[in-house]
Amino acid sequence: MANEMLLKYGCNPNQKPSRVFMANGGELPIEVLNGKPGYINLLDAFNGWQLVNELKKATGLCAATSFKHVSPAGAAVGLPLSDTLKKIYWVDDLGELSPLACAYARARGADRMSSYGDFISLSDVCDVPTAKMIQREVSDGIIAPGYEPEALEILKSKRKGTYNIIKIDPSYVPEPVETKQVFGITFEQGRNSLDINNALLDNVVTNNKNIPDEKKRDLLISLITLKYTQSNSVCYVKDGQAVGIGAGQQSRIHCTRLAGNKADIWWLRQSPKVMGLKFKDDIRRADRDNTIDVYISDEYMDVIAEGEWQKWFAEKPEPFTREEQKAWLAKNKGVCLGSDAFFPFGDNIERARKSGVEYIAQPGGSIRDDNVIETCNKYNMAMAFTGIRLFHH
Repeated sequence: MANEMLLKYGCNPNQKPSRVFMANGGELPIEVLNGKPGYINLLDAFNGWQLVNELKKATGLCAATSFKHVSPAGAAVGLPLSDTLKKIYWVDDLGELSPLACAYARARGADRMSSYGDFISLSDVCDVPTAKMIQREVSDGIIAPGYEPEALEILKSKRKGTYNIIKIDPSYVPEPVETKQVFGITFEQGRNSLDINNALLDNVVTNNKNIPDEKKRDLLISLITLKYTQSNSVCYVKDGQAVGIGAGQQSRIHCTRLAGNKADIWWLRQSPKVMGLKFKDDIRRADRDNTIDVYISDEYMDVIAEGEWQKWFAEKPEPFTREEQKAWLAKNKGVCLGSDAFFPFGDNIERARKSGVEYIAQPGGSIRDDNVIETCNKYNMAMAFTGIRLFHH
């Protein structure tokens, strides 16, 4: 390992020179095993590694995340997949899946359109089932604490041998104070080393005080995901995986809507109407994802109109009407929701309810907390005030 690594350029090709280095004179805690990662690749890698490392610590389960543009498109722990999830994540033909492969399938599958060209972070040594899954996805690179020899060879074959593969030292602990420069001015702050654990969920402020253990796990997943998501951010989680992440919105209700819309798409993809779509045999995986996204949207005629459907489908689909979608969405229950700062109004709760949210974790502290609590009570939701903000920039 070396003290510095030269990069091709920074965020954009005109931003040269570019490098990463250890200001304390020590060695970088990473080893590039293949490829040549860029500036944004490394931002995604280091944020993603922290996220999965903390997920594993909090849950005891292996974890994976799929990063794009310094925010996670998905994050998950290694719980088994149902047959339905295997099918909508396009992994039903891969045979036996390891827990780590299940974690990445969940992380990638939550929002497959956003995950296209992702940077992957794994909490554990990359095994062969996970490598085979990654091999056929469009991805920029991966960071993990190690790689099984066969898994490494599989990954090296991606992108004509240029796939970025990074090994990180899992024992590395960064300095307690971090700095960065903006406009030639140096900023300094203590690292956000906050430990996110069940104690943050003790202050349940609603009439419904019951948060089962598996829901506490999901709320922790939402909070840890938010810790590494560009703010404002909101995260919907169900059954061990993020199903809708809203990042970088100036208005919290817009963030809640954005994440909720993603969660709705995730659930609609599991409906019999979408599961029954008859695609042409030669359609690319990304085209399937894009076509499903349009089919679910108000622009559905773009893919089922005469002269258009033949490009994608072996049989012409019937429209997925708004009434049918509403009826299917009503079946989604038990969703957990985290917010990186307080909800200022009850409208966020109203929107979250439409996506099946029943459990919420947020800092609290708004002058309208009473309105937010009242709205939760109206729907018998359980909400914990964590007392901690999770802004990330």
